[in-house]
Amino acid sequence: PDADIQISGGGSGVGIQAIGARTVDIGMSSREVTKDEMTRYPGLVVTTVAQDGIAVIVNPANEIPYITLDQVKGIYLGTITKWTQITGANVPGTNNQIVIIGRDSASGTRTYFDETVLLKATPVNRMLEKNSNGAVVQTVAQTPGSIGYVSIGFVGKDTKALPVWYNAQKIVAPTIDNVKTRTYPVSRDLYIITNGQPGGLAGDFIRYILSPEGQKIVADEGYVTLS
Repeated sequence: PDADIQISGGGSGVGIQAIGARTVDIGMSSREVTKDEMTRYPGLVVTTVAQDGIAVIVNPANEIPYITLDQVKGIYLGTITKWTQITGANVPGTNNQIVIIGRDSASGTRTYFDETVLLKATPVNRMLEKNSNGAVVQTVAQTPGSIGYVSIGFVGKDTKALPVWYNAQKIVAPTIDNVKTRTYPVSRDLYIITNGQPGGLAGDFIRYILSPEGQKIVADEGYVTLS
């Protein structure tokens, strides 16, 4: 109760830059620290605190039952422009034009998605860039023909999270259990970063997150615990 903890957002790139520049005590990231960043900030210590999956979401009006990673890639690279190009997909009352929603360049989720799903290709420039998971959810919920991607902790009743047809063998839903077992193909670790081994309040805070009580909060927020 006596701790003063101040928090600001901005994306993984901002978190890594801030801890590297020593303007904060803890940086957070949903992507790995790059080799260049480790070279620039050699004192960084990275601690894994949770796991996460990235869910592909559409508006609930869309009749699509599932999607393949190749189809997701095609949408974000612009080779698939209408929902009618995908079997089972249809958005009644619209022209079925796909509205593409993504994250801004500072986002670790964007970096992971571009590298893992788009295989390091650049998404089309008509993609609407949002600065948070919540903004993506809100836009998809309000736009019938849209598609977006968010951390599974942000999946809710306002959008429809799509199961992924993986390797043409099985359909896998973006659930906590499937992320934990690495069955769901688009999953990653979540990190807390310090300059050197964490001490003082920062160390106490990280130990709390890793404790059973802290990991319960991870689960309560819809993310995946370490154990």
